[in-house]
Amino acid sequence: MLHQQTLTFRTPGRGTTDITAEVARAVRASGVQSGLCHLFLQHTSASLILCENAAPAVRRDLETIFSRLAPDGDPAYRHDDEGADDMAAHARGVLAGVALHIPVADGRLALGTWQGVYLWEHRAAAHTRSVVVTLIG
Repeated sequence: MLHQQTLTFRTPGRGTTDITAEVARAVRASGVQSGLCHLFLQHTSASLILCENAAPAVRRDLETIFSRLAPDGDPAYRHDDEGADDMAAHARGVLAGVALHIPVADGRLALGTWQGVYLWEHRAAAHTRSVVVTLIG
């Protein structure tokens, strides 16, 4: 069995958006009871992460770490077509990644107790992002 759909999210700007519930709804709607959920973000300046869902400080700390790894407006960057956060956002996207695989068991995402699925926006401004959800079971 194969099911695919695209979910659309509006981010408020840089930071994480919990998309766990929307992905879980897609899994339930698919009818897949046992298999794999593949998530793919169709953008190069945001990421998908599986992260701590009980302590928001974890995600804030990740933002701090990534701001040190890929700071906005670094004078060494050549790509700044869309502003000072442009190249930094691309670098952060490459570092964090744009795809996740999550097992499906008993018709549900087989997440751990403290895990959630997050869309991590790396641009300062709000954006609309698309996530392709593919279920195989």
